[in-house]
Amino acid sequence: MTAPTATPDKKLRVAVFSGNYNFVMDGPVRALNTLVAYLERQGHEVLVFAPTTSTPAFEHAGTLISIPSIPLPGRRSEYRIGLGLIGKAKRELVAFRPDILHIAAPDITGFGALNHARKVGIPAVASFHTRFDTYPRYYNMRWLEKHVTNYMRYFFNRCEHVYPPSQSMADELRRDGIGRDIRQWTRGVDGDLFNPARRDMDWRAQNGLDGDDVVVAFVGRLVLEKGIDLFVDAFRKAKAIAPHLKALVVGDGPERDSFARLLPEGFFAGYLQGEDLARAYASADVFFNPSITETFGNVTLEAMASGLPSVGAAAAGSKSLIEDGVTGFVAEPCAVSFAEKVSLLAADGGLRRRFGQTARERSQRYSWDAVLAELVGHYYEAIEQFQPSAGQAHSRPAAARRHAA
Repeated sequence: MTAPTATPDKKLRVAVFSGNYNFVMDGPVRALNTLVAYLERQGHEVLVFAPTTSTPAFEHAGTLISIPSIPLPGRRSEYRIGLGLIGKAKRELVAFRPDILHIAAPDITGFGALNHARKVGIPAVASFHTRFDTYPRYYNMRWLEKHVTNYMRYFFNRCEHVYPPSQSMADELRRDGIGRDIRQWTRGVDGDLFNPARRDMDWRAQNGLDGDDVVVAFVGRLVLEKGIDLFVDAFRKAKAIAPHLKALVVGDGPERDSFARLLPEGFFAGYLQGEDLARAYASADVFFNPSITETFGNVTLEAMASGLPSVGAAAAGSKSLIEDGVTGFVAEPCAVSFAEKVSLLAADGGLRRRFGQTARERSQRYSWDAVLAELVGHYYEAIEQFQPSAGQAHSRPAAARRHAA
């Protein structure tokens, strides 16, 4: 059986599978929606398969096929568990006859999609968004971590390509034997939206953030795995050194109330998007991201574009973006180390301005169109290099023959 082929002048049919596409906005979801919109602008056909809700958080890009799902225990208001490619979703996939499958989560649906690809003889690729295997440590189940890592190794090694968003994350995957052909799919940022010019001192004053305060911003989902306990501990230690520090928390989630109790003096802006989010970034003075679970850190890139110096953990997401001592500081993920770096920035306005200006300049290297064009090029290569196993049968003529007809 000849492997499916396609050349860059031929349009593709792409099926995308995700555990979340429109009911909670986060970095991976933003990247997937941006990808789907780009593919459609370029004339490719796309179907997205994901759990849905009656109250989506935003208007999604593209055509979304609902996957049967149930609420995730303990996170009922946030995430849902897809139950796989069954019923209408499976029929839609078969009728669509994609050239390639893009899997964004190694969940039940992703596993079913991978098996479907192998059954019909088409390539499956996977984007790597989160180190899910680190999550158990935040919920007193550290014993489970090695088993999740083993499963991820099995899952991603069956994919034609694996796309982490940063070089440091790619290095981690190679170290841990996760993925056979690892290629980077980095992220872009809208530099017109996220811009230092959106700094608004009136907005600060209206929200109890004085002109002399050094405002330390946290942006993201308010969940344990984002390191919110560590943020609080480090912020308190830094504030003991620099009393003029104020905390700005942007985002929502199940830990909001506990976060607010631990940080009663902080300003909790809630979930923001668009120009409101851009104004909040630019109106802060320092960005602090304590998370070690992120594989890239879209929020860090947005903060950089907004002209903020950053403090982040010596982990894949932050290391790929923050140039230590140039655009901010990379610290060991402990409260003492974080507090030291935050207090250094709090004490030196000139250092903050110098780091922030350089961060803005570095952020301009990230263009969404260039990033996504490169990813589509990887799709074509995956199709060209794919060799179905013995006994597999592609369910229709190869892409090049179909479009040439």
